[in-house]
Amino acid sequence: MTLRTLHLTNAWHPNSGGIATFYRALLATANEVGWRARLIVPAEDSGFEPVGAFAGIYYVKAPRAPISPDYRMMYPHRYLAPGGEIRLIMRDERPDLVEICDKYTLPYLGGMLRRGWMPGVARPAVVGLSCERFDDNVAAYAAGNSQAKKLAAAYVKYIYFALFDHHVAVSSYTAEELEQASHGHDVRRGVWIRPMGVEVDLFHPSRAGAGKRSDLCTRMGAPERSRLLLYAGRLAPEKNLPLLIQTARLLGPEYHWLIAGSGPARDSLCEQLGQCASFTYLGHISDREALADLFANVDAFVHPNPREPFGIAPLEVMASGTPLVGSNEGGVATYANESNAWLAAPAPQAFAAAVRQIFSDDKDRAKRLCHARQTAERYSWSAACLRFHELYRELVARTRDGAHAGCEPAFYSTSPVR
Repeated sequence: MTLRTLHLTNAWHPNSGGIATFYRALLATANEVGWRARLIVPAEDSGFEPVGAFAGIYYVKAPRAPISPDYRMMYPHRYLAPGGEIRLIMRDERPDLVEICDKYTLPYLGGMLRRGWMPGVARPAVVGLSCERFDDNVAAYAAGNSQAKKLAAAYVKYIYFALFDHHVAVSSYTAEELEQASHGHDVRRGVWIRPMGVEVDLFHPSRAGAGKRSDLCTRMGAPERSRLLLYAGRLAPEKNLPLLIQTARLLGPEYHWLIAGSGPARDSLCEQLGQCASFTYLGHISDREALADLFANVDAFVHPNPREPFGIAPLEVMASGTPLVGSNEGGVATYANESNAWLAAPAPQAFAAAVRQIFSDDKDRAKRLCHARQTAERYSWSAACLRFHELYRELVARTRDGAHAGCEPAFYSTSPVR
């Protein structure tokens, strides 16, 4: 029987990053395999976009998010009200599995489905997908607020975790928050870890070339002898961007920085970086071919975030044959280590030393880059999405009749102490 899955996320807009990249890859795999997959996302206007023979995207009209206005947010009335748009989609699609990738306004839909509070919709398997950590997001905007930290932990434990049949996390780092929340629940829930992926054919070392690099230097206004350092990603407080500025101060004028991305921290980052380093702001690069060329022709990619849930861009860089400087903490450590990248403590001195090390030993650099490409090939999007497809079937079987196919989670929740 054809699997029918429905996925919801607020992390979607024309320039959005990792979560949108994952869902586009998932819809492509659904068409290859032949399972019926639908995605619901917020938009300026409502509509439906077919994506191949088996997949499609529902756009639900929604207002801009209050903290990150680049995004829009679907609020609970879209599924609480009997005539709510999401309710109508649920009724028409009749999904076997509903996956919610959101920790703010959408999780309560999971509770409604589990309780049978949506007439006309058969009980699906209800899954929470964690592509980020709630505690990290709260800390980024309420740093030093101990009360906010306690409230975040209580919310994840007593509300978010309990609203789903099971959970999926994109890395061990992301799952740590769920592990802490999993103790003391009457319902036995599993937490599976399924990493994201990379387009290994698009992001490839063959895109590198002396002519391309020379042209890049010319366009950036940088001398060819400069070391080109790139950061690409969302420009927001949770990305630990001050570490880029501090590292730039230590490295000096022989390094030229390229900043690709957009977000609320753009102006602050550019102003401060301009005071201490040579840099070029590239804006958001929506052309994937252009992005792949850029990744392959810079001298290093610097990723400052120690709280990265997984990190698709750093993995794309490794696939491109370009040195990755990243934090030795967080989800990037899922695939990056001392054999294939230049990891360091998230501190300016350590990051500056890691950058310099790249250019100090040609033999070591070549060895690590070879291992980096081999690592990236193990994380192709095709393989990653097929693992999700296998898991979705497992979770549907568990919800319907308790059947297990041997696809065990990383851990289960534990019962309360009586």
